[in-house]
Amino acid sequence: MTVGPLRTTLLMPWWVASLATGAKSFIDHPLIGSRRLNEAGLHVARVRLAHALAARRRARIAGLVRDEDRAAFARDGFVVRHDFLPPAVFERLREGLQGWRGPCRDMRQGDAVTRRFALDPALLATVPEARALLAHPDWQGLIRYVASFDREPVSYVQTILAQRGDGSGRADPQLRLHADAFQPSAKAWLFLDDVAPDEGPLTYVPGSHRLTPQRIAWEKAMSLAAPQAERLTARGSFRVGPNDLAEMGLSPPRAFAVPANTLVVADTYGFHARGPSVRPSRRTEIWAYSRHNPFNPWSGADLAAIPAIRERRVGAYWKGRDLLARWLGQPWKAAGIRSPFDAELS
Repeated sequence: MTVGPLRTTLLMPWWVASLATGAKSFIDHPLIGSRRLNEAGLHVARVRLAHALAARRRARIAGLVRDEDRAAFARDGFVVRHDFLPPAVFERLREGLQGWRGPCRDMRQGDAVTRRFALDPALLATVPEARALLAHPDWQGLIRYVASFDREPVSYVQTILAQRGDGSGRADPQLRLHADAFQPSAKAWLFLDDVAPDEGPLTYVPGSHRLTPQRIAWEKAMSLAAPQAERLTARGSFRVGPNDLAEMGLSPPRAFAVPANTLVVADTYGFHARGPSVRPSRRTEIWAYSRHNPFNPWSGADLAAIPAIRERRVGAYWKGRDLLARWLGQPWKAAGIRSPFDAELS
């Protein structure tokens, strides 16, 4: 989107107000993408404030998680729980989802397809173990603590289909290490299958969620380069290379080649990516995310905690994007009635 001079001037009150939100695009926002303002420290100031407020919010909800999990998160930026559910409960959850067939949406990025199923009333009634998982205090507590907001996360059943070439020759952009945004936020993966090391495991750079002087310097340099960078970096999801990691004193990424029934919850300000898959593969998981206005010092009211809203909001979001697709686009395409364990495309 090109922001013309007249439009920029007329909308200046909006642009200024939106600096106090999670807006992050360096090409769609004339202030966020301003070289002069970023030389003066605008981007770095937003990063610092977002992280300071996140630390305060986390301190208020620290009782949601165990001491050892807080320590692991402070050190690594993620928490790993093997055998998260009792074996019998996990098997019932997995078997229930294997038997479930319902509507789903696909999004293609390069040669990978992400498929999502809403955890809606129909699925939750058929697979009660899924409803119990969403209410599990550790599921809720870890995501809320890592996100720093005591709010209901958005959850899906998700299937990643790797090496599904569409003839374009484009690679999956999620294979490059990146931060989702300038602010702390949470994503969670409860893996429903064993994850092989060469079939697209989640990877994460330990400790990369911390706001060190080296990271601050890199953030400033990136804020100046981002408007001319590749598309995802320009939109505020900065990509990072091995030399950058070394300059920031960070180690190589860790791959989560883990057995089924492993839960990983991570701060996606930390550098993460999808590992490469050497063959066509499928990874199925229950996946959640939580990202809110980073400049809100409080969690605020949480209407999504109401079951009637929580269980229908994904479907409402998809339908809303369908209605607005002409103006906003719709990357999530209806993919028919399927099982989360299907590996076929439309």
